[in-house]
Amino acid sequence: MADLEVLLPPLWQGLLVTLQVLAGAALLAVPLALLAGLARRAQAAWLRALAVAYVELFRGTSALVQLFWFYFVLPMFGLRLPAMAVGIVVLALNAGAYGAEVVRGALQALPRGQSEAALALNFTPGQTLWRILLPQALPAMLPPGGNLLIELLKNTALVSLITITDLTFRGQLLRSETLQTVQIFSIMLGMYFAVALLITGVVRWLEHKVRAR
Repeated sequence: MADLEVLLPPLWQGLLVTLQVLAGAALLAVPLALLAGLARRAQAAWLRALAVAYVELFRGTSALVQLFWFYFVLPMFGLRLPAMAVGIVVLALNAGAYGAEVVRGALQALPRGQSEAALALNFTPGQTLWRILLPQALPAMLPPGGNLLIELLKNTALVSLITITDLTFRGQLLRSETLQTVQIFSIMLGMYFAVALLITGVVRWLEHKVRAR
């Protein structure tokens, strides 16, 4: 009990920082994924090329190297961002690249007749997208989207390497101070697992609500 009284407060503080990074990155990643996924299907060749370049760059390189590049290299070009901003932006860009493929795949899986029927009814491209295509594609996006959120949660541990005092950073610091390796890492595993379970539960609830509509 005494050990928990010593270990839990700093780990809770680290968990709060992890949740802040997770929430910020997720809020930024969702619109990025939607925009990039739609751009992959755009008629303009330059827009498709831009989306492909973004997706392939961030899917094809290490998230850790991306963090280091934004944190250590950008200042050499005169652009210095706070560590928290770098962590959120890089993780969002990384998750958004994977999410873009989820959006594109879900839209491509819809029957072509949906778009043709909307065209016959004189729907504009925007109306077709927001009123017909996206509502039908959303149920297919949610399960892989939930998986990406859990991957994003796990990737938040990387931000400890750019001095952000998240759960992993706090755990490592606490372990060096107390040498209670088993207790600390067991608590950390439980915390990450609990958040992952919460994400899974919320996504499944959203799936149920969306399919019911």
